[in-house]
Formats: sequence, C-alpha cells, structure tokens
Amino acid sequence: MTLPEATEGPTVVPVALSRDPYPVIVGDDLGQVLREAPLPATASAALVVTQEPVVAAGHVDPVEAVLSDAGLTVTRHLVRDGEHAKDAATLAELWDVCAQLPLTRGDLVVAVGGGVVGDLAGFLAATWNRGVAVLQVPTTLLAQVDAAIGGKTGINLAAGKNLVGAFHQPVAVACGVDTLTTLSPRVRTEGLGEVVKYGLIADPGILDLLETEPDAVLAGDRELLHELVVRSAQVKAAVVAADEREGGVRAHLNLGHTYGHAVETLTGYGEVLHGEAVAIGTVVALRLGERLGLTPPDVVTRGEAILDRLGLPTRGPLLDRSAVWDVVARDKKATRDGVRWIVLEGLAMPTVITPDRADLDTVLDDLTAASAR
Repeated sequence: MTLPEATEGPTVVPVALSRDPYPVIVGDDLGQVLREAPLPATASAALVVTQEPVVAAGHVDPVEAVLSDAGLTVTRHLVRDGEHAKDAATLAELWDVCAQLPLTRGDLVVAVGGGVVGDLAGFLAATWNRGVAVLQVPTTLLAQVDAAIGGKTGINLAAGKNLVGAFHQPVAVACGVDTLTTLSPRVRTEGLGEVVKYGLIADPGILDLLETEPDAVLAGDRELLHELVVRSAQVKAAVVAADEREGGVRAHLNLGHTYGHAVETLTGYGEVLHGEAVAIGTVVALRLGERLGLTPPDVVTRGEAILDRLGLPTRGPLLDRSAVWDVVARDKKATRDGVRWIVLEGLAMPTVITPDRADLDTVLDDLTAASAR
C-alpha cells in the first residue's frame, strides 16, 4: 500500500449541519491547525480545560499561544486525570471557575485533551450561561475520530455512563496528528476500537488500511494516522449532519457501545478503557448478529481478527449477568420496547434491533466459555 503524501496544509472535513455548521480540521502540526480554527467574534476570554498529562506532553502551550495572539485573555483549569473526572462534583467546580472569572455568554470554553475533557468541558459550555461556545482540541486518537465530533457532551453517574448530558456542537474541532505520537501505546491503541467501528459500519477501506499496515498504525505512523483520522471524521461528520440528535441513523455509531458501556460501568470507569470496552462490545454485537442470522460469518471473523491483530481485547472480564442487565436497562439507548443494539447485515450495513435477552445471554455464555478454554 502507498501511504498518502503529507499535505501542505490541514485537511478540513465539514460537519454540514443545517444550523451552525463547523469544520473538523486535521493536520500534522497542532499550532498550524489551531490557526485555521474559527473563533467567536464575541469572545474576549477563554477558559482552557485540560489535565496535567496533556500539559506535560506540551499540547496546552500552543493552544494558549494561539488564543492569546487572537486577543483573548486565557485562563487554564486542570481537572483530575481519568474517567472519574466526568462527574457532577468536577462540573460544579468548573461552574465556580466560570463565575469567578467571570466567563460571559460571548466567551469561549476550550477543551484540550481526550474524550473525558471533551465531554466534560463540552457539557460545561452547554450549561454555563445557558450555552457558550466551545472549541474542541482533542489530543487522543479516540477523541479525534469520535468523541470530539458531533456535539455529544456529558458526565457519568454511578448508575451508568453519560446518563446526564446535552447536545452542544463546537465552533470547530482542531486535530493535530502530532499529539498522537506522545500517547502511550495502550492509549493510542484503544482509539483504534472506534476506528474499526467506522470501518465496519460505513467505510471498509479503513479495515483494508488496518489489515495492510497494522504495525505502522501501532507504531504511530503519522501519515497513516492522518488518513485514519480524516476517514473516520468523514464518516462521523456525514452521520451527524444527517441526524444531529440521534433520532435515526446516528444510532449506528453505537456499534459496540451498549455492552461496552456496561463493561466500563461495572469495572469502575478506568480498569477497561473506552476503546477497549467498545472492542469487547463490538465482538458481542457481531456474534449477536450472527446468531440472529443477520451478520455473515466472514464479517464476524474478519472483525474479530482485526481487533485481535491490533491488540484490542475481544473478550471482556467476567461480570455478574444480573448487574449487566441492570446497567443495560438504564442505558440511554434503552426504550420502552427494549434496548437498541446495533448489528451488521454486512460490511457497511448497520441496522438497529431490540433482541431478546435469551439470545444475548447465549452469546455471552459462548464468549465466556471460549475465554475459559
């Protein structure tokens, strides 16, 4: 395979919403990408929400420099590292920071970090003064391809993941691929769980890239990561533009998430990373579709083989089944008719079903038995 040549400037993927469209800007240098990002003309101040590891990696200083050059007064606030930062206490802490500045309705919140920071700062922006602008600056692969795009924001409860939140679209998403080279191998790899999802539901060419160059992907090859980020962003942007608030096709983006969120919740938000949980949930969804006669066996085999080759888990921890069903029943995808699951009728052919518990239990039993062997 011939990798794409490095581009002279960033690649812009439009999120073509009927109201307030915005760009996803992908480039090889974070500073250059940020200079292309539109900022609200009303803003005189910016609150940068981030975490200490992101600061230590050198990703916050260039963001603040661009904001300062644009004439904004910049305040930085650090939140705890990890998924546990996505809670009501941290959100209340951030509200207090906004009040003390004060951050006005015309100002800007800037999320610099992974999906946790993006979800938390996005929800802060959605709720402070009934809505202020937010610029998403994702610095992990998972956030660049998924979490930062689409306007979903929220926090976790003990009862479940992302149960409290709001749709709040950013003014832009600025993705510097250079930030991905500073990630630990595990954190970079977990982002591939979402990348595989995009290949399965919409762009099989992504799967071809992952199969052809798995070692380059895992090593953090910039050109290959640039292409994967752009292609994944194109899929998500198209789906979000067609269904901003998940009334239809946007549900397809939840492949692997129903069971994956249960894994995260029951293991305490941190033992299993989000992308790892999505990979586990994807295998469950593939096997469920196969059991119901919907997913061709070769798609199941291929999907599992790619996840395994990339070093992502294909079997989850042993969980109390009653607890799993309690969490699944509270999932935000649950309806009065049951819990919606996304399965495949073929590559790039996702569909929504509400399966019987008996079929899901059989799939989980089979996977548990296979893990024991």
